[in-house]
Amino acid sequence: MTDGAVKALRLMAWLSPGYPVGAYAYSHGLEAAVEAGDVRDEAGLSAWLDDVCARGSLRNDLILAAHARRAAAAGDAAGLDALNALALALAPSRELHLETSQQGRSFLDATLGAWPCPDLHTLAHALDGSVAYPVAVGAAAGAHGMAPGPVLAAYGLAFVQNLVSAALRAAPVGQAAGTRVVAALTPAVAGLAAEAERADLDALGSACFRLDLGSFRHETQYSRIFRS
Repeated sequence: MTDGAVKALRLMAWLSPGYPVGAYAYSHGLEAAVEAGDVRDEAGLSAWLDDVCARGSLRNDLILAAHARRAAAAGDAAGLDALNALALALAPSRELHLETSQQGRSFLDATLGAWPCPDLHTLAHALDGSVAYPVAVGAAAGAHGMAPGPVLAAYGLAFVQNLVSAALRAAPVGQAAGTRVVAALTPAVAGLAAEAERADLDALGSACFRLDLGSFRHETQYSRIFRS
């Protein structure tokens, strides 16, 4: 098997629903959006996800992952630590901070155990506390010498697929509709990944204020099945 095939399979494993990061437990504010009536059907889900991807956290995550990969590939532990602090500070609510930090810590620990890598072990000393999920993924990819393009595109698709999966449980959206939403957003995700690869940190920013406010409300929502 070629080295490229091994790296592709490794990436698929890292970002699959079965990787032990607990992604299924989080809706990234989607459950609050369903409660508020912002997401009621396929069209509403598609519009909501499009905003989250292009104007919200996915765009930020991809930029952060790209910079984390670059820092890890250069062995820049101090830069990776500073980037992680920035990524954690960008979480606008307690629940979204928990979402990224719990998944990031779980991802890094699982990857260190299953795919041992001297460079990643060295860098992990700079990430011994809370770790933002995109920083953990980017650091692992850089330490393992993985190209940025496939990593960022796969991260983006996994993000969309996880939220569509959450919608199937929280909103009146069926599996066929969810699959159409994923297919419709895939070109946009590819475009965001390409932009993030060359973006600097000044490009970070979000305009999804309703999602942020919904995340605050979700903390006291009466009935809920997700942690965010």
